[in-house]
Amino acid sequence: MTDPADPGRPDPDGEEEALLRFLAQFGITPGPDGRLDLEQLLGRMQGMMGAFTTQMASFGKSDASGMNWGFTKDVIQRATAAAGSDPAPAPSDLSRLRDAVALADLWLDEEISFPRLSAPATAWTRAEWVDSTYATWQQLVRPVVSQLGIALRGLVEGQAEAAAVEPMMRMALSGMFASQVGASLASLATTVVSAGDIGLPLTEEPRVALLPTNVAAFADGLEADPADILLFLAIRETARQRLFGAVGWLGPQLLALVEHYARDIAIDPDGLEQAIEGQLGSAMTAGQLEDAGQALAGELFAPQLTEEQREVLERLETLLALVEGWVDEVVAQVTGTRMPAAAALTETLRRRRASGGPAESALKSLVGLELRPRRTRDAANLWAATRAARGAEARDSAWAHPDLLPTTADLADPLGFAAEGHSSGALDELDAELAKLLDEEGGSTL
Repeated sequence: MTDPADPGRPDPDGEEEALLRFLAQFGITPGPDGRLDLEQLLGRMQGMMGAFTTQMASFGKSDASGMNWGFTKDVIQRATAAAGSDPAPAPSDLSRLRDAVALADLWLDEEISFPRLSAPATAWTRAEWVDSTYATWQQLVRPVVSQLGIALRGLVEGQAEAAAVEPMMRMALSGMFASQVGASLASLATTVVSAGDIGLPLTEEPRVALLPTNVAAFADGLEADPADILLFLAIRETARQRLFGAVGWLGPQLLALVEHYARDIAIDPDGLEQAIEGQLGSAMTAGQLEDAGQALAGELFAPQLTEEQREVLERLETLLALVEGWVDEVVAQVTGTRMPAAAALTETLRRRRASGGPAESALKSLVGLELRPRRTRDAANLWAATRAARGAEARDSAWAHPDLLPTTADLADPLGFAAEGHSSGALDELDAELAKLLDEEGGSTL
């Protein structure tokens, strides 16, 4: 705002008015004489900062990204506990699961060449799923935390007095986003039936793990025998994890694509400002921070995507569809004459994905990624056609290198790929950047 008498100079009255509006967002207003009491202002801000620091410190320290992961995990633990009983698996549960996985391995040995996993199959509680996948979720969410910090600096840029309250705003925003992340992962923990249910490699090493409580919830209302449902899910998870274990580049590339998308996420400045307004007038309890985090959900990410994000999204959807389509095809082969219920169960899972399954819901709220692996059925048909035309070995050898995999165009012409496959080409710019990211993370290059 400029001085009308001298357009080249700032208008001091306008600047003061803007400052007063900014401070009013945090419950800081002038006294009866229309002036701000500087001592009172500093005291108020110090008190609020102290309250936030004490509140957040009670749940652990923030890491270098500014995210309080201790508070986030506390949100998850309380939300999952509130979702209902989740007892530790009984020895009989673990025995049934391992018997199912042993049978799955025998059947899969006949269909695929990817070796068995060395880690024994296990049964998890929801809390154990959180503990076992938490490090990967931190890895995926950190780019968004960085973007939040950049957006917050932009929000207060040019308002020198706002620098005094920026640390408080940053702490409050961290608390609200931690609550949003915690609520999303808690919802996921009560939904997933296995370690790889969402299609991403969330554990440090590939392993078969099912969640008996969630498997029972999934089976509720289905006509199939519970033992058949357990075996069906064990076959799917075993196939998926054997794929991740044998194809070293696959897991790192899937995670790299999600991180690449998250790194370029745009934060909606209006949504950010609205999320902060009215939340900092007093010390917030953990419950109030969680409520604020829920208010933040859906309002944080700008709706527009960059061209690069669209390309990343297409590649990620295609790769996830190829993974799940391959699993569908392999499971159909090994269960075809052995499990009459398998076809209906496959359709149940497809409807679950189409209606927005656990992966879609979690990634949308965590990194703004609206994922719809729409082409899973097309991918399953392509893999089946490849097997019919050139054998199971040709179907599985396409995973030897990312350049040998079917593309989005191949999904539209499955018979063409089935007959000939396609040759690898030169890396484009996005491939090269992903290769660099995988190198930095210690993964395989493209």
